[in-house]
Amino acid sequence: MRRRWITAAAIGLAGMLALAACGGGGDSSGDGGQGGAARKRVEVFSWWTGPGEADGLKAMRQIFERQNPNYTFFDAAVAGGSGDQARALLASKLQANQPPDTFQGHAGAELQGYIKAGKLEPLDFLYDELKLREVFPEQLVEQITVDDHIYSVPVNIHRSNVLWYNPGVLKEAGVSGPPKTIEEFIGALEKVKQTGKIPLSIGSQWTQVHLLESVLLGTLGTERYNALWTASADWSSSDITKALENFKTIMSYAGTPQEDWQPAAKQVADGEAAFNVMGDWVYGYFVNPPDGGLGKTAKQDFDWAPAPGTDGTFMWLSDSFTLPKGAPNRDGAIAWLKVAASKEGQDAFNPLKGSIPARKDADKSLYKDYLAYSLEQWASNRLAGSIQHGVVANDAWRSAINDAVGLFLQDQDVAKLQQALVDAAKNSGQ
Repeated sequence: MRRRWITAAAIGLAGMLALAACGGGGDSSGDGGQGGAARKRVEVFSWWTGPGEADGLKAMRQIFERQNPNYTFFDAAVAGGSGDQARALLASKLQANQPPDTFQGHAGAELQGYIKAGKLEPLDFLYDELKLREVFPEQLVEQITVDDHIYSVPVNIHRSNVLWYNPGVLKEAGVSGPPKTIEEFIGALEKVKQTGKIPLSIGSQWTQVHLLESVLLGTLGTERYNALWTASADWSSSDITKALENFKTIMSYAGTPQEDWQPAAKQVADGEAAFNVMGDWVYGYFVNPPDGGLGKTAKQDFDWAPAPGTDGTFMWLSDSFTLPKGAPNRDGAIAWLKVAASKEGQDAFNPLKGSIPARKDADKSLYKDYLAYSLEQWASNRLAGSIQHGVVANDAWRSAINDAVGLFLQDQDVAKLQQALVDAAKNSGQ
């Protein structure tokens, strides 16, 4: 039976729409500043500004402009965070009824607020025309379907539940390999602590919510974790208590919080820390040349494994593009969505971004090392959705979870954290 997202109130979007409108910058002429009146501008709004992702976007842009000579691509990317600043600016544009032609969003529950507010067109027609239900994995199609409609085109797949580790630090601590269970993980953290190295590196608060989702999955198992996002979920149960106690214990081994995920991951690559739980965008950061990455060597300077307790489950998130209602250049937006959905577009974008395609027919020869491993895992694992990256929780719910974790980081009170999570689920609309 097809899984459907539970319809959620658009509280998160309403709060974001209350933000004061602010200007987007860039050329506002119809030809993208190129002086050619015959070329219509297509505004593509994203948060892809960093090394790798910006290169991937450029590669898709080249395909788009080659296939669509009457259109010119207008890059409306906004830097900052994991898309938070971009979403705030987007909310102001939508409030002012000035949508971009298409915008990036995390596939899944993150888009529910926009859908309920009537801001997005369904893309069923595009899925039918391009036969996308046949080339995207069935589980993915099920998990992005809202009330029997699909509103986004997934461009890629990232994995959230990855344990990055430094083999040399583990060897020095007498840890034979990456821990497979939560209990083994806690034991390994203690061994590393005895060496004087940082057992677990962490970044800003959102990275700690990212850690929590893997601890929940590793403690509860896939079926129980996925059940948390249904109407019958029980956040007050004893197994949730156990998971939160595990989170508290694991966090007790964390080093000083870094500004964001990059400096926290760098501590592992540089041999200052043993472990870091973060999404697989870390791989590109580690191996890219020093002008944008660290220039490290896989299996030597760093290695990876599923987060403890989660082997066999791929906790996924996906960058996708949408079709806003009232898009100034609707036909141009659809042309962009066709490139984003295509095998050519996804194979051009993902090797540079450090992610894998959503499509099942990728050219596997393009995906090396970690990405080859990820493709195999994506094809064979069960799926669970990320909390922090918009798959299972709408924006209001995700924000409430972040607030609860923020308070917990101050008082370390598991009972208060659990009650806050119970309240967040109750108020989410599920």
